[in-house]
Amino acid sequence: MSISGQPAAAPLGYRSWAVFEWARNPYVILVTIYIFAPYFSTTIVGDPVKGQGLLGYTNAVSGFLIALLAPFLGAIADKSGRRKPWILVFVAIMIPAIYLLWFAKKDGGGIGIYPTLGLIILIAIMFEFSAVFHNAMLPSIAPRSKVGSISGLALALGNIGGLLLMVFVLYAFALPGTVDWFFIPEAPLFGLDQEAEEHNRIVGPMTAIWLLVFSLPLFLFTPDGKNTTFTVKQAVSQGLREVWTTVRAVSHYSNVALYLIARMIFNDGLVGILVFSGVYAAGTFGWDAISLLIFGIVTSLSAAVGAVVGGVVDDRFGSKVAVLIAIGGTALLLVIGVSLQPDSILYLIDVTPGVAVWSSPYFKTLPEVLYFLNTQLFGMFITVGFASARTMMARISPPELVTQFFGLYALSGTATAFMAPLLVGFFTDFFESQRAGLASLIGLLVVGFVMMIFVKEEQATKPDI
Repeated sequence: MSISGQPAAAPLGYRSWAVFEWARNPYVILVTIYIFAPYFSTTIVGDPVKGQGLLGYTNAVSGFLIALLAPFLGAIADKSGRRKPWILVFVAIMIPAIYLLWFAKKDGGGIGIYPTLGLIILIAIMFEFSAVFHNAMLPSIAPRSKVGSISGLALALGNIGGLLLMVFVLYAFALPGTVDWFFIPEAPLFGLDQEAEEHNRIVGPMTAIWLLVFSLPLFLFTPDGKNTTFTVKQAVSQGLREVWTTVRAVSHYSNVALYLIARMIFNDGLVGILVFSGVYAAGTFGWDAISLLIFGIVTSLSAAVGAVVGGVVDDRFGSKVAVLIAIGGTALLLVIGVSLQPDSILYLIDVTPGVAVWSSPYFKTLPEVLYFLNTQLFGMFITVGFASARTMMARISPPELVTQFFGLYALSGTATAFMAPLLVGFFTDFFESQRAGLASLIGLLVVGFVMMIFVKEEQATKPDI
């Protein structure tokens, strides 16, 4: 039996639900974190500090638009009954938009800086809308005893998918021509031109095609809700009315409201770290595309391990415990991470810049090695936070309003999602320091952690209004 009280899906159904993260999350890993975003900042814009600031403001715009619309879409979907048709529309918009990133060329060439940012905004909105409807399927398809593990499995698959694609990019496009290893091709495959940054730009078409192919199991094998008797017009009208009814009943949903506010704050910190960690590393340590690929590959593997372990912790000890561990661990790791600079460690220990501690051509200095290792723990804790936060929402949402509440969940992840990027953008610009920009996120994690202490892990019921 599922959390919603309905019969759970067969294993093929809920595993196909998890595979959708395998289809979708490589975009986040390759484009928004490890490859395209650093390429945008350092090569398209040509200034890592200015580029990080632009990405911060761009994420703020998309976060505001998502926050404005997601709860209403969720309420409408609850009235229409089915979720997969909505997901199909969002995926159909995302695929060509992601593909077009191929035409974002260095020094602002190709489609240009601001059209590229426009594409990033569009993709971010469609990505989050698809997450609302995908997440809302979890309470009705997952067996109650496995909901945490299935949520963790989905994020583990997403990270492994991204890892495999990064390995392929490294082998096929980034390393050829730069090393003389016998197992690496002499030149990039398919005639890609590294001088034209095609090894960075290719992640757009790759992740678009990946999304197209691996979205299919969700549509083919995961059971959907049943159509209701509402017409589209009636679903819209009733959905909007339902949002207003929920707002009026906020005192009844006080525990859910407290959780959503806490999640709104700590999620900003988690997403901000995820989005800007690669940009920060590229600007602070001067890591090139190959370094960032290796960094991303290992971190994705760490995140996958974290998702699986976090799912087990979630099912055994509860979602709240898993979320608290994730937030607290991430806050501590961020304090350590921003202490690592080319000339210093832990704020107080000076080191000589550029001195290698081993013979590897990558991550040669002690601060780089420590930042690399610290980020592996980041990957584990942040992924636990994402997976268990979703499971927590599934556990405490009223079954009749689950998509609406996951719309509110999206709102909690995006209503102030513009704040974390704005904090990073503002502090980066004001102090002219990437370190100051990233460090600004520590406060969000601390506040979110304290608020989560007071949240109860209990399912809400729909009031009689």
